[in-house]
Amino acid sequence: MRAARIAIAALPLLTFAPSPPVLADPAPSAARRCLVEAAREQVGVTVRYDGRYVKLAYPGGDVPADRGACTDVVVRAYRRNGLDLQRLVHEDMSLHWDAYPKLWGLTRPDANIDHRRVPNLAAFFTRHGEAMRPTADPKDYLPGDVVTWRLPSGVPHVGIVSLRRTGDGRPLVIHNIGAGAAEEDMLLGFAILGHYRWLPPELASACSAAPSR
Repeated sequence: MRAARIAIAALPLLTFAPSPPVLADPAPSAARRCLVEAAREQVGVTVRYDGRYVKLAYPGGDVPADRGACTDVVVRAYRRNGLDLQRLVHEDMSLHWDAYPKLWGLTRPDANIDHRRVPNLAAFFTRHGEAMRPTADPKDYLPGDVVTWRLPSGVPHVGIVSLRRTGDGRPLVIHNIGAGAAEEDMLLGFAILGHYRWLPPELASACSAAPSR
C-alpha cells in the first residue's frame, strides 16, 4: 500500500536562462491568452517544488499556492479558467479506468493525486483534446499547448507553452522544474514525450466572462 501513495518524484533543481522574449503570436485566441496568463500568474507565487502526496479537498482541492509540482501549474491554469482537472480526471478515471496508465499499484482512482501525475494528464488530454506528434520544430507549438518531457532522471515533466518566444523563435514554457513556477526557454531542452491541445468551449466561455487580468 505504501507504494500506492508515493508522491511525485522530487525533481533536481534545474534552471534555464531565457533569451530576450518577443511576442509569439500577435493575435492568439482569447482562450489561449487566458490559459497562458493564468499559468504566468503563478510565477513568483509558487516558489517551491513539492510533489508530496497530501489529502486534498474534492473538488477544487489544492496544496498551498507557494508550492506544487509541475502538474500543479497546468491544473491551476485550467482551474483559473473554470475547468477543474482534479474533478474531470477523477470522473474520467472512474468511468474509464482501463484507459489510464497503471504505474503506481493503485486499484481504483484517487482524487488526491491522480490529476497531479503527468501520465494521467497526458491520457486525459489524449482522450478529450488533441494529441499531436512531437516535433523539434518550434513553430508547431502554440500558446496554451501542453507539452510533456522525459527528464534525464527518467521522471516525466509537463508545462504550458507561453505567448512569448526567444529572439530566434523558440516559445518559452511556463513550468515548475524545481524552484517554483518559471517562464523559461526549455522547450527543446529535454526529450519531448507528448504535445497536447485542450481548448474546450468552457475555457473560452470562462475567459470571455472573466474580468480583464
